Amino acid sequence: MKYTIRKMAVEEYPLLNDFLYEAIFIPDGITPPPRDIIASPELQIYVDRFGTSKDDFALVAEVEDKIVGAVWVRIMNDYGHIDEETPSLAISLYKEYRGQGIGTDMMKEMLSLLKTHGYKRVSLSVQKANYAAEMYRKIGFDIIRENEEEWIMVCNL
Repeated sequence: MKYTIRKMAVEEYPLLNDFLYEAIFIPDGITPPPRDIIASPELQIYVDRFGTSKDDFALVAEVEDKIVGAVWVRIMNDYGHIDEETPSLAISLYKEYRGQGIGTDMMKEMLSLLKTHGYKRVSLSVQKANYAAEMYRKIGFDIIRENEEEWIMVCNL
């Protein structure tokens, strides 16, 4: 599949709400939560006023002029927060575009972007049952903390 990865335009930032919902890991056999779950404060932290901080960066993947995925970072007190110098990462793709290498390429692009901006590392939180955790490991993320359901992972840049 042919795709391009590029910087997300400011006028596209509202799409982050869609990708935030898509980023919610839903195990097989579990009913997806209602879309309005993203209005909760613990999820809105990922998208509220995105672009107003110097630490907000977002990339998108496009297939035939359609945005099919996004990866974005900001320094926030989210599930993957480790300190005030390390951005937390969120990524998602629409279901039909998963498992084709697009997410891996988006991640690599974001890691490169962060490195060029002088960041030393990036963190994320992933549920242990999420197949994406293996992809994170392959591109250089290491588990630094865990709880019953999630790993907090860091990639040194």
